[in-house]
Amino acid sequence: MLDYFMMGGPLFMGILTLIFLLMIYAAVCKSGVKELGLLALAVGFLGQIIGLFGAFEGIEQMGGVSQTMMAGGLKVSSITAIYGLLIYSVGLLIQIVMKFTGK
Repeated sequence: MLDYFMMGGPLFMGILTLIFLLMIYAAVCKSGVKELGLLALAVGFLGQIIGLFGAFEGIEQMGGVSQTMMAGGLKVSSITAIYGLLIYSVGLLIQIVMKFTGK
């Protein structure tokens, strides 16, 4: 799991983890869960787009890459988006629980 964290890039994965922790705190305080979940989703996809941009720059400089290398790069660039989507999903679950428990 730590390998995926490092492959996703410590900057964006660290930011997403911080947002996740803030979302848990917001759930305890009963406010802001939705906004933090949406922020995690946006940051995750921003991390993916920045990763893809860097990969495309590298491909442009090298003049081409193999399909295997391209697939690996796409997989790595998706890690932050998946993590952001996972955090957003947890936020939605927290909201549903809070709504049905009346809190």
